[in-house]
Amino acid sequence: MNQSAGRPPAAPSAFPPGRPSTSEVAEAAGRALVSAGVHLVPASVTRRCMGVDEDMWRRFSAHWESLGTDRYASSDRGTRRLRRYGQFSVQPASGRVGLLPQAAFVQPENSNPLYIGVERSFEPLAESFVADPVLRALLRLLGEVATALDDAASWNAKVHPFRVIASADAHGLPTPEGRHRDGVTLVSSFLVRRSNAAGGESAVFDADGEPLLTTTLSEPGTLLLGDDRRTLHSVSPVRAAARDRPAYRDVLVVTFTPG
Repeated sequence: MNQSAGRPPAAPSAFPPGRPSTSEVAEAAGRALVSAGVHLVPASVTRRCMGVDEDMWRRFSAHWESLGTDRYASSDRGTRRLRRYGQFSVQPASGRVGLLPQAAFVQPENSNPLYIGVERSFEPLAESFVADPVLRALLRLLGEVATALDDAASWNAKVHPFRVIASADAHGLPTPEGRHRDGVTLVSSFLVRRSNAAGGESAVFDADGEPLLTTTLSEPGTLLLGDDRRTLHSVSPVRAAARDRPAYRDVLVVTFTPG
């Protein structure tokens, strides 16, 4: 994994052999976020703390084969993107996770300049995805991380499974808006899969545009966390490594705001 930084965040925390608890991982990640504004959790840590084996991961990653077309990511911007969308209520103290009614996705002021004030409607999350134990475990982990940034009893989690597609004659743009923030408290990117993909480098900056972290999420299960109130982020274009077949980058983006 390639990683560089202008002001590097705390190194990923070391855990003893075996399975670290969700609370241990969340506490370490929360401390790093408070200190540096960004933190990278290795796949080996996320998957062990959530108890994810290979069969569970195969079932989880298969959900990306049934995403819908993102009609707001138009080809004139060089973007081909598939996605679904849903939101949950997460209560870290009890571990309760509940699906909320489907609604249009609207980005707030002082966030994504391409879509501010635009009501975007996406296909809802599939029932099997909503019930998937990997998703539920990730939401509980992120809920505990979020409490390090704001002591809210309940959080609104917006869940976006994405597939960005590239080919020999067209790059895929994960962030056609460029460097931006999402107008939330915690923003996270969870790598699910890369296939024939080059590029797709994630970068996080402070409010003045100074780089904090640059990394290519390459191992499935790697989790990039950011305090969205203090940082900006972007992802470079995805290219087809071998020109004779398509490329794609599958990620799960989840954001948390109090509520």
